[in-house]
Amino acid sequence: MGKSFCNPFRHLADGTVRLFLAEALILPTGFITTVFLTRTLGPEGYGLFTLSITLFLWASVFANSLFTRSTIKFVSETSDWQQVATTSLHLHLITGVCTAILLWYSSKFTASFLDEPKLETYLKLFAFEVLVLSLVQAHRSIIIGIGHFRERAVASAIRWPARLFLIVLFVEMGLSVSGAILGSIGATVVELLVYRLYVRPSLFSKSVFPVRKLLSYAPPLLFFAIFMQLFSSIDVFALKALGGTANDAGIYGAAQNLSIIPTIFATSFSPLLLSSLGHLIKSEQIKTAQKMGGDAMRLTLCMLPFAAMASGAAREIVALVFGQAFAATAPLLSLLIFAKVAIVIITVAAIIMISAGRPGWTLAVGGPVLITAGIGHLLMIPKYGALGAALVTTLVASGGALAAMVTVYSLWRVYPRLGTVARTLFLAALAYSAAILWHTPGALVILKLLAITAVIALGYRMLGEFNSSEREFLRSFFSSQLQPKQNT
Repeated sequence: MGKSFCNPFRHLADGTVRLFLAEALILPTGFITTVFLTRTLGPEGYGLFTLSITLFLWASVFANSLFTRSTIKFVSETSDWQQVATTSLHLHLITGVCTAILLWYSSKFTASFLDEPKLETYLKLFAFEVLVLSLVQAHRSIIIGIGHFRERAVASAIRWPARLFLIVLFVEMGLSVSGAILGSIGATVVELLVYRLYVRPSLFSKSVFPVRKLLSYAPPLLFFAIFMQLFSSIDVFALKALGGTANDAGIYGAAQNLSIIPTIFATSFSPLLLSSLGHLIKSEQIKTAQKMGGDAMRLTLCMLPFAAMASGAAREIVALVFGQAFAATAPLLSLLIFAKVAIVIITVAAIIMISAGRPGWTLAVGGPVLITAGIGHLLMIPKYGALGAALVTTLVASGGALAAMVTVYSLWRVYPRLGTVARTLFLAALAYSAAILWHTPGALVILKLLAITAVIALGYRMLGEFNSSEREFLRSFFSSQLQPKQNT
């Protein structure tokens, strides 16, 4: 496969750290892009760009989600991965073309329905990105499936700065919103070219890998992705539809944006976990795969103290990032950060279900979560507004996370140890109390968060969360990350 899996835990940890840092570049580059576009395009132009990119993202869910996880699974579990890669590339191209055509021909109706004539042109431009993005997604899945985690991180590290540069370039050339879209398309093309340096699945040759294998996993995983995507955004749409103002939606959206860190972690960790489990299953190391799955669930649970810290410091974080005008965002952030961690738990549990050959079981978690959230929003938003929406999202996500953990236990008999649960709850209470009682003005909140983070890490160490082999692994891993590599 071109990569050594002698130590799959180290390989997964190294890849996750690198990909997380690469994907986290969306934070500074995205912030600079937003500031530039809001000042250059003005409220109307930026509003149209935001609307068009939102519709594009919704359209691309189909093209991006249909074969992504099934490709990673079968590439990682199959010795002749080139055949799987070719079949996957063909299927991604077909779905990309179909989605692009649908977006192109529906653009006129969408623009008319929303009473924004310019939107038609913007959506037609984004149709080209849907096509390119489908090819990018195929290459992402293939390169993760064969275990090239570092190369996957390199592509993301190049994509986000390229996106910023190209958007600024084309907008400054006088192309306005169209220029911003062209910059986004250009960055996607750049990412595709980077992947082609590492893997080159054939677009025109035939493959002996049966299409039906990928298709057998596609429907449940597609619907699970759609359910979770809808769940992640139904709260703000329900808030607006049930009488909320544009200001309410903006306040709520700000809270969602501030709670993005767990989402970036899930994006970085879950596909790499799926690949690592696939390689272990292929080599018949089932016990090791189960241990890795259990450690993954344990890791997600250990995110709770950090979420509690952010919840306790929500008021100061909001004031630092957005100013006092967004003060109403703080109580929403203090709830939604827990919802994001719960979604990470659901995502990791779904990866384990897929690895265990039970993709349909993901629907048993994703479907009820979406339905329950919809009912909850209908009942709570009219009475409690944005706070009600955040409360429903957090409670439903937490319930879904608990159901997901029970499902994983029924499959592989893995679960977070009771000691881990107790230590996590204690440290979460400690972190929340410290964050809410320790008042820090302005940028000093950053120092406070760093200090509490250190206390949480030390707390896990002092309370015996890690055994001797795990402590040795952590020392060795972080030492290797800090030392310059002679050969990579």
